[in-house]
Amino acid sequence: MGYVPTVDISPHRDRAATAAAIDDACARVGFMQVVGHGIPRDVVEAMLDATASFFALPLEAKLAVRPPSPEVNRGYAARGTEGLAYSVGVARPPDLFEAFNIGPETADRFGANIWPDEPTSLRPALVAWFAEARRVADRLLDLFAPALGVPDGWFAPYTTHSTDTLRVNHYSKGSGDPDPLDGQLGMGEHTDYGIVTVLYADPVPGLQIIGPDGTWHDVIPEPGALLVNLGDLTATWTNDRWRSTVHRVLPSATRRSVAFFHDGNDDALIECLPTCVDADHPAKYAPVTAGEHLMAKLMGPRTLTASDATQTTGTRLV
Repeated sequence: MGYVPTVDISPHRDRAATAAAIDDACARVGFMQVVGHGIPRDVVEAMLDATASFFALPLEAKLAVRPPSPEVNRGYAARGTEGLAYSVGVARPPDLFEAFNIGPETADRFGANIWPDEPTSLRPALVAWFAEARRVADRLLDLFAPALGVPDGWFAPYTTHSTDTLRVNHYSKGSGDPDPLDGQLGMGEHTDYGIVTVLYADPVPGLQIIGPDGTWHDVIPEPGALLVNLGDLTATWTNDRWRSTVHRVLPSATRRSVAFFHDGNDDALIECLPTCVDADHPAKYAPVTAGEHLMAKLMGPRTLTASDATQTTGTRLV
């Protein structure tokens, strides 16, 4: 997978060299695959087994853990109920994925997690994965500081009570399912909304990103690697020095991804970093609170209408 750079974030590696590699990956592609993340294999296997068991449940059982309203980013989302392209103002038929979302075990703006009775392994497996993914996200933010020329620990105050979501996406096509509609995708083109996304993805085709050349590139992670990409808030911080890359998922037979969205404190004010703005490069985006931006993006895909913050994608959409 040569198009997406590989970065080793092991603690024993030279910090300056790791930060430079992150800067290069984020500036050129906006996606990287991360090794040396330290997530134990038993945590990976437990997550994979439990999520496979959940999505194998009858639809009625999964629908029992739907959220009470579109504003609640927790619980189950059935296939064909969301359209991610609406977050960038593009109308498409609803996406061909189902998902299950959790947040911190202590309720945040989205309320408490909504857990099914079965499988009983799901809750401990996802809580453990959530904690590991959060650790990796914090490690990345620690490395973002030297990469962007700001003091060590710069980003930590923005995530002390971060609105984080773990979303398990499941793509499948049964023998009796109809073919996709014209323009229908596994997941429509979009940018992520927050600071950084830490993603486990099955090593099968489906995910594509738009490169600086304006064309779509396939992304399949190498064994043991996580994918990491940036959200709109980081593009705002860096004045597009780092890319919040547009990506999509093509219709596929069977594929799973597990995305940890590190979205920042609800009240955190995000504005251009002093190292990313000067007289020749004025700030492209107005300051925004992380929570305001998240909700402005989130509701479009949930209601199949254009989001209120499509302009934050800037010129990154083609």
